Amino acid sequence: MSQPGWPAVLVDGPVTLRPYRRADARAWAEVRRANEQWLSKWEPTPYGTWHDLNSSAAFRAVHADLRRAARHGSAMPFAVCYDDRLVGQLTLGNIVRRAFCSGYAGYWVDSRFAGKGITPTALALVVDHAFSVGGLHRIEVNIRPDNLASRRVVEKLGFRQEAYHHRYLHIDGDWRDHLGYAMTTEDVSAEGGLLARWHKVLAA
Repeated sequence: MSQPGWPAVLVDGPVTLRPYRRADARAWAEVRRANEQWLSKWEPTPYGTWHDLNSSAAFRAVHADLRRAARHGSAMPFAVCYDDRLVGQLTLGNIVRRAFCSGYAGYWVDSRFAGKGITPTALALVVDHAFSVGGLHRIEVNIRPDNLASRRVVEKLGFRQEAYHHRYLHIDGDWRDHLGYAMTTEDVSAEGGLLARWHKVLAA
């Protein structure tokens, strides 16, 4: 059963966001395994080896979990592609509707493609999609204080820093503090959306 805003394909220039496919298993495993040092320190504490948890076989379980969450309306998971190559993931998860109408965005990108503006473009696409056909009002992003690259993504897009969450998530072997950033649809409606704001930043 489809949910508001899902499934969807979102495109801006060479950046495409789309649902994962079963055929992505090999590419996903290659990217994840190649980026262990880049990603592992920012991700939830693993329950096995990085090699095993990021294999083509493991992707089948990841894919099934993401599809299930999308069908239930609690997530919008996107494969992030650059020139048709899988380079990352952006998931809008923990979606709650009714009076809250909010979700939490999380993302990662291949270190070999960092610095190309892929992640802020992807996040802007998803936020605009969530605020329009997705029917959401608020998007939150929680980031470790020392993850400066991720913080730059949301700060360039104009997310507000609203909170400091002590020992918030179990990341890389310990409970880690996180900064809470957020944005509501009113923050970008006058500018024609977050992607329009991002394009102005790029053009400045």
